[in-house]
Amino acid sequence: MVLGLSGCGDRDRLTYATETDEPNYREGVSLLKTGRRQEALTAFLKVIDKRGEDAAESHLEIGLLYLQHINDPLSAIYHFKKYLALRPNSPQSPLVRQRIDAAIRDFARTLPAQPLENATKRVDLIAAMDKLKLENDQLKQQLADLAANRESETSVTVSTQSPNPTAAPAQLIPEKKLTFNLDTMPTVRTRPAAPVKPVTLTPPTPTASTKGRDLSRAKAATSLPSPATSAPGTARKHVVQKGDTLSNLAQRYYKNRAKWRDIYMANRKVMKNESDIHVGLELVIP
Repeated sequence: MVLGLSGCGDRDRLTYATETDEPNYREGVSLLKTGRRQEALTAFLKVIDKRGEDAAESHLEIGLLYLQHINDPLSAIYHFKKYLALRPNSPQSPLVRQRIDAAIRDFARTLPAQPLENATKRVDLIAAMDKLKLENDQLKQQLADLAANRESETSVTVSTQSPNPTAAPAQLIPEKKLTFNLDTMPTVRTRPAAPVKPVTLTPPTPTASTKGRDLSRAKAATSLPSPATSAPGTARKHVVQKGDTLSNLAQRYYKNRAKWRDIYMANRKVMKNESDIHVGLELVIP
């Protein structure tokens, strides 16, 4: 039995020696032929997750999807460059480099008043900014977790400061003795104070006009609206419908398809990867 199980494991590892033999890769190709591009993107991403650095063809297919159908040139450039890094001498390398140039031109058209010759530097700068933003978000999340743990573990204590017994006593001020000569002091005669008559206050008798005024004031006081309590702000949420993608949602909510990473980072708890999106999934729109 042990020999049989080990033989099965070896056959499983050798069954899909090439990337194009992977079931997910074949599924992605067939889905592309039927026009189901979002599902094909998910299938190619599964190949990358499984094979790691041995998934050049999947990177190429994903780059073409982002460039030709999803209209996300930055993501297309990333996957094209991954393909060139894995297959630098392949026959398709010149065509892939042309695709990168086309993606750079497409991205340059979205920049206001930016010359085309600076597009490459602009793309590299934005890629670096995206990486820094991702690291910054991760650091902020770690700081928030540490702060939450610290608040839950600490308790409020009130400390009272006791007097220091070793402190030096305050310097005493010498007393001055006052002496009086009763023989030389003048005699002061006082008369008793007159008794104070108590004053009684009687409330004014209410008249018809005052009664009406008091009644109207009471009605006004009871008719005043109670202060409304402001409901706390709630984050926007979106339930995924058929045909929704992260790029389409970024265009809908931010008018900028390149901000799909913000939606993806806000939903890392419910999404395994950038293409793990399906009908009925509830997303947070930051």
